[in-house]
Amino acid sequence: MSRRTGRRVLLAGVLLAALVAGAACSDDPAPRPAPSATGPAAATPSAGATGAPPAGATARNPFGAHWDWSRHDQFVPYLEKLSGSATYHELSWCDIEKTQGSPDFSAVDRIAERSRQLGIALHLKIRTGVCWATGGTAKFTRGQANKTESAMPRDLAAYQAFVRALVQRYAPYGVREYAIENEVNAQQYWAGSPEDYRRLVTAAAEAIRSADPQAKVVDSGMSSVAYGMGVADRLLRAGQPDQAVAAYQAYFQRRIGTRGRLIPAVADPAALRAALDNAQNSRNLAYLAVTEKLLDDRVVDVRQLHFYEHFSGVPALLDYLRAETPAGVPVQAWEVGQFWKDGADDAAARGDEMVKVVSQLVAGGIHEVLWLPLAYNPDNRAGAEVRYGLLDPDGTQRQAGAMLAALAAAARDATVEPVHAKGLTGVAFRRGAESTLVVWSITGGTVSLPASADVTGGPVGADPPARTGALPIGPSPVLLRAKGDPADVLAPIR
Repeated sequence: MSRRTGRRVLLAGVLLAALVAGAACSDDPAPRPAPSATGPAAATPSAGATGAPPAGATARNPFGAHWDWSRHDQFVPYLEKLSGSATYHELSWCDIEKTQGSPDFSAVDRIAERSRQLGIALHLKIRTGVCWATGGTAKFTRGQANKTESAMPRDLAAYQAFVRALVQRYAPYGVREYAIENEVNAQQYWAGSPEDYRRLVTAAAEAIRSADPQAKVVDSGMSSVAYGMGVADRLLRAGQPDQAVAAYQAYFQRRIGTRGRLIPAVADPAALRAALDNAQNSRNLAYLAVTEKLLDDRVVDVRQLHFYEHFSGVPALLDYLRAETPAGVPVQAWEVGQFWKDGADDAAARGDEMVKVVSQLVAGGIHEVLWLPLAYNPDNRAGAEVRYGLLDPDGTQRQAGAMLAALAAAARDATVEPVHAKGLTGVAFRRGAESTLVVWSITGGTVSLPASADVTGGPVGADPPARTGALPIGPSPVLLRAKGDPADVLAPIR
């Protein structure tokens, strides 16, 4: 059997039997709308004029962020440190075209222009919402923006016309990636079935490619919890029950009990199987399966990862992605953060964990890693900082923010390779004759890097001082700069 499990092959067969591939939809692109009177004119970007990558350019820096655009001006000084990275903006058809036939793109126009000015590539996440275009009444309303779940459009041809108009409008801004919906494994985001989702993505992909042959189609991004369930499920089905339990415990160590019975404590394989069989986790696995079928069939070009867990869950997650993603398909982490309910108020510990997560992801081949949220929002519905920001609410840089900025500076225009040597792990960035390593001890102890005139080092986020003595490397990440091959930098360690 192929890399898909028997369960997933069966599910894929059911989905295929139910498909309607949008045969009634027209391939003729809709006329390109004029830029909104209240928004900026969409001119083809020029790297020399704006500092942004030209249209179609890929991010030169894998470390980016997602932020609240209403606080854009406060964040600009920090965002300039992340130039060459990417971000995304979520929009919905129902919000843009509140009255049928009268779309208003002005808010998205401003975001596209500001992203270009920052030198940050913009991706767009296209949702339908619930309105005249879908029929029905919303069951879930979230946040200050009153976001709702999405539902299937009444008319797929009209949906395709909207998607084509959107892609044609933002291609001149350099937008090249479009995700279809968000975390469809969650009922508060998607009201349809897995079969509906596949139909929607297939129709959207056709429209996107007809409007811009350079554009890439991205899946909705399964939730961080759904990926954890997929990791455990894969190991169970591979006949590795003990490894499955260990992976579940590592991945969800900060989530146990936070959603009642949905993420229970698990001590043995029987308890794990029971956890995976509840309604929500069965839904999680079903939507992972349909996403992976879309990737297999090349309907989707890019896999989208969401991850908010402890850094010790990353290795098993990377193994899962390697096993369940077709060769040659890039994986991008559009949402990475730190879920830590009632977490320690320790800036150093928070920053260290952030570095370990994002370094492992990039070292494992993840092409883009976007931290969310960029800044803590004290008005969030939880009433506490459950997900950790790189900046204070007013835009002041925190220690974690300085650390991510240092990683971005090291990675810009560099090649990336993993580091596993001398009891250390981490990532190396090579640019020309210089290497920058971010490493930490995985043994719990400390190793000593002998003094060398060719190597400087220090805490991540601080300017490494020229040193005259040996450099200790323990559980906290250390940044090293040196000439030559990364392996040679660590070779003197005994």
